[in-house]
Amino acid sequence: MAKKITMQKIADHLGVSKFVVSKSLSGKEGVNETTRERVIQAASQLGYFTQKNAYMQNAKRSTQTSAGDRNKQSVLVLMPNIRSQTQDSLYWGKIVDGIALALDEQGLGMVIVSEHRADNFVNILNPGGLLGLVGVGTISTSLLLEVHRIGLPMVLIDHEDPLIPSDTVFANNMDSMSRLTNHLLGIGHTHQHFIGPIRYSRSFRDRWIGFRSSLEEGGLQPQSGDDELLLQEGMDSIILHEELKQWLLKRRKANNMPTALLCGNDFIALTVCNVLREEGLSVPGDISVTGFDNIDDAARGIPPLTTVHVPKEAMGRAAVEKLLSRINSPSSPLEKILIAADIVHRDSVAEPRS
Repeated sequence: MAKKITMQKIADHLGVSKFVVSKSLSGKEGVNETTRERVIQAASQLGYFTQKNAYMQNAKRSTQTSAGDRNKQSVLVLMPNIRSQTQDSLYWGKIVDGIALALDEQGLGMVIVSEHRADNFVNILNPGGLLGLVGVGTISTSLLLEVHRIGLPMVLIDHEDPLIPSDTVFANNMDSMSRLTNHLLGIGHTHQHFIGPIRYSRSFRDRWIGFRSSLEEGGLQPQSGDDELLLQEGMDSIILHEELKQWLLKRRKANNMPTALLCGNDFIALTVCNVLREEGLSVPGDISVTGFDNIDDAARGIPPLTTVHVPKEAMGRAAVEKLLSRINSPSSPLEKILIAADIVHRDSVAEPRS
């Protein structure tokens, strides 16, 4: 039988006191952020968080509720990236719609929180009235640690934490981007380029991996992982627009323009189309462009955008179903659920000019 991982063992592993480990894992003040991160990482590597009932407070709530009680229960929906992950977003808003519909069908309420600081989050959280949590988009480890600490069941959509274990729901990003890349190869595009910050989210990284794998399997060399369009910070439209213009200028001077640009999402692809048009290039006459997600604006683009349809509402529904299943079977293995996504063919792709 494996030995239990205690706070003392974590302290011994790091050469710090048990007091430091306790404060770090409880989210209390008195420990600097670097030390806290070291403790969390060590705890994860040693298997502390995966132990049954490890590090969890006895929250005063019942995981099994009667039909009458369930009408008084709610699920917390955490969306901490308030700059881009909001209910008004053409992507995230659809996911929240799916969550809301699935909860309503079960007679459950929904509480949306956009707090991104762990200390504030603890103050507003009342686990006694919550069945569980659905996290939408990127969420910091410190916030997820607080959820784990109180023993609140959680499912994450479009995000997974390298340290805090949980059930997750994603679109099948890798396979979908691979199919899109192969489609472009099939019509003659042997010089493709991926545009998108691969450190922005797990989904972007998986899309890049699918793109790269398909080119390599076709005997082609994708751009290197240190390409400037892969290492962008964030999704600021003004910065992205300027960086794309500079990148195009360099490529045109070097006479090394790709025939197809595959973008990490539709927002990037629509920006790319605008920049190309400003620079006197035609889509798809001079260069083909594809997106990902199939937001409503993709069909209204000039030209309408070839993209991958992510069933966003289905992702929200799947997360609710998984959360309710987790509440009923807390000790069952964690799952990563992949929702199939399909290519939507529109007018932004054509065969390359001979």
